[in-house]
Amino acid sequence: MTFRPQSTRTLHPAYHILHYTFDLRVFSLLLQRRSMNTNRVERSFGKPSRWTMLVRMRFQSFQIDAFTDALFSGNPAVVVVIGGDASRDQNADIDWPEDEWLQSVAIENNVSETAYIRRARAEAEHDYDLRWFTPATEVNLCGHATLSAAHVLFSHLDHKGARVTFQTRSGELTVTRRDNGYEMDFPAKKPERVEISQDMRDAIGLPILDGCRSTRDLLLVVDSEASVRQLEPDIHAIAALDVEAVIVTSLADAPGVDFVSRFFAPRMGVPEDPVTGSAHCLLGPYWHSKMSKTRLSARQVGARGGAVGVTIEPDRGRVLLFGEAVTYLVGEIFSPCQRK
Repeated sequence: MTFRPQSTRTLHPAYHILHYTFDLRVFSLLLQRRSMNTNRVERSFGKPSRWTMLVRMRFQSFQIDAFTDALFSGNPAVVVVIGGDASRDQNADIDWPEDEWLQSVAIENNVSETAYIRRARAEAEHDYDLRWFTPATEVNLCGHATLSAAHVLFSHLDHKGARVTFQTRSGELTVTRRDNGYEMDFPAKKPERVEISQDMRDAIGLPILDGCRSTRDLLLVVDSEASVRQLEPDIHAIAALDVEAVIVTSLADAPGVDFVSRFFAPRMGVPEDPVTGSAHCLLGPYWHSKMSKTRLSARQVGARGGAVGVTIEPDRGRVLLFGEAVTYLVGEIFSPCQRK
């Protein structure tokens, strides 16, 4: 008996030619893709999205808990590195993505602040450019996201030396690595006295002992730490006040802590911020004027809570803010964007 295969079908020679051509095309595309991935850039062969330039970028992304030494406390921020590994000088010429894309990523992250860092131009005197976005808008100053950005550079991107300098909307900011945390050099905000209005009382639902403000923040002093902790403000009433944010503060009860606070900024898309470094640019000078101390220990006492060390330098008009940070998540954002 002669064995015969199940199929005796003979394929047309054109099939083999097409099959061979297809294999070459696939192989060519795979080589091209591999080459592009090496540079962390991938061209899109599909239909253009609303981000009109057909470029997909991979951005390193880190989620950090700031002003804490333990996960699931402090204030979370996402740090996005523009241009691949920010420690490499060759990324210094990368342009910012469109603001619309930066805002969209901040909305997607859904934390109080997303920080974007980019290596400075070769001729610049600072190290990095830094921008901050809430889910609603770009802001002029953010403490915990600056702390988080510095933590990423020192702990993950091998930044050399003990100091890093950022150029921001608030000018040049310097962060210095210490043995057990980071010290940020921020501008001090001079407290300006305000008349306490009924709208302010209605907004926080508590008697107000004193009040002052800066350009952005309204600071309201209440009678005790318990009042601050138990506060249930009217967020809509706070948003209706003629300020960007409201700080509620009092002297602290715990030994070793000078004052406590909470921070509400619904106008900026942040109903309550867990730990707000920039608020201490006003809190520090205010409590310095009341306690005659240049070194203060503070706690923000919302649901997550965190600790901030505050040093007042009146002659320089600066506030040094100290805090710790821990890494929660490391990943990549793979997204189309239109580059400027």
